Amino acid sequence: MPLLTGLSRRRFLRGAGGALLATATSPAGPAWSQAAAPGAASATTSRPPVDATFLFTSDVHACLISADALSPDCAEQGKTDANLVRHVTALNALAGKAWPERIGGQPSGLYSAGQPIARPLGLVIAGDLTDDGGGQVKVPGEGWQLKQFANRYSQGSGPGQLAMPAYVGLGNHDIDQDGAAGHVDWYRRELRDYVEFTHRSTVFSTPPVPVGNYDVLSDSYSWDWGGLHLVQLQRFGGDRGHGAPSGLDWLKADLAASAADGRPVAIFQHYGWDHFSTEVWDPQAKTFDATGAGEAHWWSAAERAALVEILKPYRVVGLFHGHQHDQAMAYQADGLDIFTACAAFLGGFALVRINTEAMDVAFGEARDGQGTVEFTHAFTKPIA
Repeated sequence: MPLLTGLSRRRFLRGAGGALLATATSPAGPAWSQAAAPGAASATTSRPPVDATFLFTSDVHACLISADALSPDCAEQGKTDANLVRHVTALNALAGKAWPERIGGQPSGLYSAGQPIARPLGLVIAGDLTDDGGGQVKVPGEGWQLKQFANRYSQGSGPGQLAMPAYVGLGNHDIDQDGAAGHVDWYRRELRDYVEFTHRSTVFSTPPVPVGNYDVLSDSYSWDWGGLHLVQLQRFGGDRGHGAPSGLDWLKADLAASAADGRPVAIFQHYGWDHFSTEVWDPQAKTFDATGAGEAHWWSAAERAALVEILKPYRVVGLFHGHQHDQAMAYQADGLDIFTACAAFLGGFALVRINTEAMDVAFGEARDGQGTVEFTHAFTKPIA
């Protein structure tokens, strides 16, 4: 991917030895996320103030299959409970530290450089909470992997437990695998129930992390931090896999109701516009790759276009995704500024601040079990 340079309104930084912050192969140029939504000019003074600091991660891949055993290959890949504890400990320790002034020996260029990191409002997780459908067992029941995830990433005060609210989303590892005969959808339903019970308010119960608007059909949901509107779309906006109803009509209505005044919007889902997320079947190579002409592996160009069409009228300042594990990236595609961090089990996260003047994204990785963090890349842009 070519390096995104020469844009007067943005600053990108590559950390020493790190991945490029790049533009995807879709047409780039001034992002429509920089433009105000229709009617925004007259509504500017009436919008709620914005100064939201939060954390983003994805691909936790909780991997236990019993109290003390992992799924095959998980240890070799780093999908261990010790690495999740290291990750959570680092996230909990960020508040009060300073936004990085230098990364890889260069000025970070961040609007917030040198300022104390505010206590994050929450951690948004873009899918693959578990490695294997929640940790399947022969007889339907709560999987060990979902228990492990909840023990680490549900808000609490215990050691190795996240100390802030988590806004959870699902990925292909959570919901693509069938259960045993007679219980084909059991684990999909288990994971979807976990999301719903975590976030959906009812007349009978208040969830641990309530949100403002929950779609019971697609499990998409949205909430607001002051004048910032945030939307979680699970695998991707418009997903119909395994018989799920599309959430695009819900998304269209949600944005019309909550973001028509031109307030900034942040979108979260599992799949992105990177080469892995957009690969298709190559009949000659007999594999999925970036050059094939067959069926899409994860989501199609038509599905991406349908989502983009709904987002276009609004002031989407960033779309955050997971799925690929190894690189922190900030790139542009279809007019969107898009962000992905290294996988959580590898220690990856993004620290994000959005206020009325700027948007800062500092990518980092947990380095030990004592809360040490190394910032590896940075992105900043003004908020018009």
